[in-house]
Amino acid sequence: MKALHSLCIILGIFFCANSMKSQTIKNRDSIIESAVNDISVDNMKALIQDLVGFHNRNNLSSMTHPTQGIGATAEYLYQKVNTYIPSSNERLSVEKAFYTIGGPGTRLGREVTVCNVIATIQGSNPDDDRKIALLAHFDNRNGNGSDSIRYAPGANDDGSGVACLMEITRLLSRIDLPVTLKIMFLSGEEHGLYGAQYMANKAKQENWNLIAVLNNDMIGNGNASETNTHNNTMLRVFSENIPAIETDEMKRIRVYNSAENDSPSRQLARYIKETGERYVDNTTIKLIYRNDRFGRGGDHTPFSRKGYAAVRICEMHENYDRTHQYVREENGIRYGDEIEGIDFEYLRKNTGINLSSVANLALAPSVPENVRQEVSKLTNYSALRWDSPKQGKKPACYYVLIRETDQSQWQTKIRVEGTEARIPYSKDNYFYAVQSVDAEGHESLAVFATGGD
Repeated sequence: MKALHSLCIILGIFFCANSMKSQTIKNRDSIIESAVNDISVDNMKALIQDLVGFHNRNNLSSMTHPTQGIGATAEYLYQKVNTYIPSSNERLSVEKAFYTIGGPGTRLGREVTVCNVIATIQGSNPDDDRKIALLAHFDNRNGNGSDSIRYAPGANDDGSGVACLMEITRLLSRIDLPVTLKIMFLSGEEHGLYGAQYMANKAKQENWNLIAVLNNDMIGNGNASETNTHNNTMLRVFSENIPAIETDEMKRIRVYNSAENDSPSRQLARYIKETGERYVDNTTIKLIYRNDRFGRGGDHTPFSRKGYAAVRICEMHENYDRTHQYVREENGIRYGDEIEGIDFEYLRKNTGINLSSVANLALAPSVPENVRQEVSKLTNYSALRWDSPKQGKKPACYYVLIRETDQSQWQTKIRVEGTEARIPYSKDNYFYAVQSVDAEGHESLAVFATGGD
């Protein structure tokens, strides 16, 4: 890939806490920035209108009807991805993955065969087997999860996520990325995350080196029901704190290092916040420190349970007048998930957050390995060591990340040329992590430094 150029934007930021004025430098890769700027609201609006036109995308709806139901929707998405293949320089391919779910005693009530549509943007580096997954579900429901007949538009849940992923497929399939992207349009979500479970099992069985999973579910609504709060500048990213697969040994290491807030999924969430806010202006990403909302779930969860770093990306305010409702009007309130509920400027920004985070991570080197800090000596210095990644391009340098123990975000980055650092801060008062960085400034995910000599 040709050397990338960076655009440096200097923004003045005022800190109310201490009335100090500071500057933040945002280094933007011009190729990523151009792709973000090329996101088309018209494309996403047309795609959501088409999805609404399938009338009902319930998992129990027809797989064979030519213009209605979940089968016609899957075929539409498959053909849509195919239109982007000619401009991809043979990077892009698409397939349908059929699976059977349900039966007596399940939420579906009977057995059905549905399919996921999987777009693959093949990485260009044969020595780098890393994969990044983007998820959105195209099935939907109205006021009754078993109703496969009455109108269920599903514009926001999850037409917004599907439109985001389709636009990312169009744009990133044109860019030479060393890492493979798996863009998954999933069925089965509304009845038990079946499509995601099928793909998570496949990833584990085929031993994918899956470094990040970003699930987009409802990212186009900026208006809250009941409180009528409106905000199209904030986005939530949910991430688990303690990994679902934690073993006794993992627990021992976590407790010893006080690492309850530093799971791989939590590092991915922080990465999305930093990178997304770097490339998308007038946006604040709020990190929600739980796997998902109370009593509810998303397609990232089956991947988390397999040990992958996985997060849910979701609008800041939900409108329960639209979610899982029959389309109707009562007492002057419009119910139902219609396209009129989509804020397309908000959807554009949230798509940019996804695109920039995935592209930056795909261009970055692999993470440093065996990141550790010395803890046996009584000293007010902190000594860290790590190993270079064994695959992909070699890092040009590393960043040592530092934060105080009561802070949730990394506060300071120190550039280091080698694979060790000695820092004049007490190990007892700070947390540390290390990132690999290439010559153009693309950072890997952060690896938390654990104690050990």
